[in-house]
Amino acid sequence: MRAFEVMATVSNSKQLILDSDLDWDTSRVKVIILESDEVEFDPDDTPVEEVKASLRRALQEYKEGKRIPLEDMWEGIDAE
Repeated sequence: MRAFEVMATVSNSKQLILDSDLDWDTSRVKVIILESDEVEFDPDDTPVEEVKASLRRALQEYKEGKRIPLEDMWEGIDAE
């Protein structure tokens, strides 16, 4: 038996709605539900639209010359 962890929501009609698709051909699964009293926050779970907006801003700043090239970032810093 293999284990996969995905977040899900229980709808008002008591259906389990997974946050992401599962890619396998198995039709039978074993479900273990762990209910949390608190809403869990994953700092790596940034919404896609927010990531896209950030990339657009960074690209625009790069085009306007407002970004420092990576190779120049450490110039003048004395690290021992």
